Amino acid sequence: MKVAVLGLALIAVLFAASGASADEGMWLFNNIPDKILKDRYKFVPDKKWLDHVQKSSVRFNSGGSGSFVSADGLVMTNHHVGADCLQKLGDEKHNYYRDGFHAKTLADEKQCHDLELNVLQSIEDVTDKVNAAVKAGMSSEEAFAARRKVMADIEKESRETTKLRSNIITLYQGGAYHLYRFKRYTDVRLVFAPEQQIAFYGGDPDNFEYPRYDLDVCFFRIYEDGKPAKVEHFLKWSKDGVQDKELVFVSGHPGRTNRLATMDELAYLRDYQYPYSLRRLNRLEVLLSTFSDRTEENARQAKEFLFGVQNSRKARIGGLAGLLDPKLMAEKQKMDDKLRAAVNKDPKLKDAADAWERIAKAEKLRATHALTYNLLEGGAGFNTELFGIARQLLRAAEEKPKPNGERLREYADSNLESLEFQLFSDEPIYENYEIVKLTDSLTWLSEMLGAENALVKKVLAGKSPHARATELIKGTKLRDVKKGDKLVQNGVEERKRLWKDGKKAVDESKDPLIELARLIDKEARDVRKIMETQVEEPKRQAYAQIAKAKFALEGTSTYPDATFTLRLAFGVVKGYEEDGKQLPAMTTFAGLYKRSEEHHDKPPFDLPKRWIERKDKLNLKTPFNFVCTADIIGGNSGSPVINKDGEVVGLIFDGNIQSLVLDFIYTEDQARATSVASQGIIEALRKVYEAGALADEITAGKR
Repeated sequence: MKVAVLGLALIAVLFAASGASADEGMWLFNNIPDKILKDRYKFVPDKKWLDHVQKSSVRFNSGGSGSFVSADGLVMTNHHVGADCLQKLGDEKHNYYRDGFHAKTLADEKQCHDLELNVLQSIEDVTDKVNAAVKAGMSSEEAFAARRKVMADIEKESRETTKLRSNIITLYQGGAYHLYRFKRYTDVRLVFAPEQQIAFYGGDPDNFEYPRYDLDVCFFRIYEDGKPAKVEHFLKWSKDGVQDKELVFVSGHPGRTNRLATMDELAYLRDYQYPYSLRRLNRLEVLLSTFSDRTEENARQAKEFLFGVQNSRKARIGGLAGLLDPKLMAEKQKMDDKLRAAVNKDPKLKDAADAWERIAKAEKLRATHALTYNLLEGGAGFNTELFGIARQLLRAAEEKPKPNGERLREYADSNLESLEFQLFSDEPIYENYEIVKLTDSLTWLSEMLGAENALVKKVLAGKSPHARATELIKGTKLRDVKKGDKLVQNGVEERKRLWKDGKKAVDESKDPLIELARLIDKEARDVRKIMETQVEEPKRQAYAQIAKAKFALEGTSTYPDATFTLRLAFGVVKGYEEDGKQLPAMTTFAGLYKRSEEHHDKPPFDLPKRWIERKDKLNLKTPFNFVCTADIIGGNSGSPVINKDGEVVGLIFDGNIQSLVLDFIYTEDQARATSVASQGIIEALRKVYEAGALADEITAGKR
């Protein structure tokens, strides 16, 4: 979801003992709120319904959600979720991101470079196993190592037994640990995408606004053994489409929320993380906009990254506004105080009494090291895809020989397949674009740490940021280099060689980017260790005790913060009032054309040529976009919206401006999730794009 917080007309209960309220909640599939659904809507999905929807839902490794919509492996998501593939498939001759794409036959479907889709198969609660590894009296560093080892062992055993990708997910900030098993798909092919102009109609001015008129949709197909995959679970298409006031469900992968955070953690976000992020995003937006303005090809190369930066900038502005809202923070303080008072009254909960103080101490330490962490370990000082590749190779050479349970988490056996898949991608990497990004980030590194900083001097090696960036990018052998159509340097093969030959080969490598990664690796690992063992581990233990207290007081009537894993949300298709005006639940194609006329068809309200030429073919009363009260956040982009029968009625693509507070607290007074209506998708495919075969497959559920 394109993720941002204005006034709060309604403050929902976040940390209170009453648990979730109204349509609040990003619920685990193994713990849905039966009572709330029964009392409010007289409908509770049964196990068969939940299992079917779970296995019809898809997670995109590039960030975002999707769903199977035919037995032949057809996957629906957003255009902006598919943008990574669209961008990488494009070149100077074909701009799929801007112009769209339609494969009329299977042979025309284009394989994405490095897109991995994951489908959740099962969930197992392994909390007791994980917690048993941490013994009383252990230091934070010992506890972290013990927890890391047992998690890696559980994941490895699961992977070897089931052959499924197995990852332990930390829930309730350390209150629970669940083992998620996924089926991986790596042969993913592009089937259809509209023009970017209609997918993101209204551009930046309309972003996070409503009414909206976006065909933010994209279709892919998964293949197995070179043939379209046959999937048992897929979502059928509703014949009637979305209806006003109906109950709907959203199955997707919300990225991250901070609703269970204490006041001290929220204060850290307000005073440090969000202001820093905004400074960096504002700088990147200027950089990418300037680069894009130089040539059309530059604009194509930077388009997706620029879109993400602009979107994130708006989201952080909205989030910071929420954190600076005295009413919100005062309400959150009351919730914190209420829970602490309940803990202090109950002798059985005494272990949690000092949890808040331990979190406060950890947040102070986090603030001390966050800048160095972001620049070095987070990579903000080395913004080029090629540095990330170099670091992966360097660290893999160090980590893979270690016992599985002692490695950095990303190099555990359970993660190696996906890591290799990304590392060996043959996606195009553009020299000038990488030089521009690296130049800026090296300058940022110098500004943040100071030009006289010893590490900065080592990194720049006596050169200006631009000269150093040019030297590094031009000198590396980790990217492909072509002259005409001839490949004169095979970067992928060099990566494979270094990965396979391991430490000796990497140690002997004189590649300038590997040498740079080696130069900062000790400092980066040191600050990461501080964050993991002295900040995150104490917080994890403290939050686990708070979670136990909440469970004792509330039972399982609460849901964990979002973790980019599958969740179920629910709500009602419903409009809202803004500035004294009642906004309808749905927009139509007629509204799209009216919006264009109001702005004299000038960018960003201009319509693609085919939409002008085929206007008379459309039923202008067809629902196009709609809003509902379902609880979503970034990562839900591409999530299917389904009715009680499990049928598709829409496709989540955004939230309105009022929804941006949902990172911290839920409200349904004005906050809404925004979707493309199922009727509008089919109408556009048939009448505008002449994609009748695709529309038939979607509505019939098979090719």
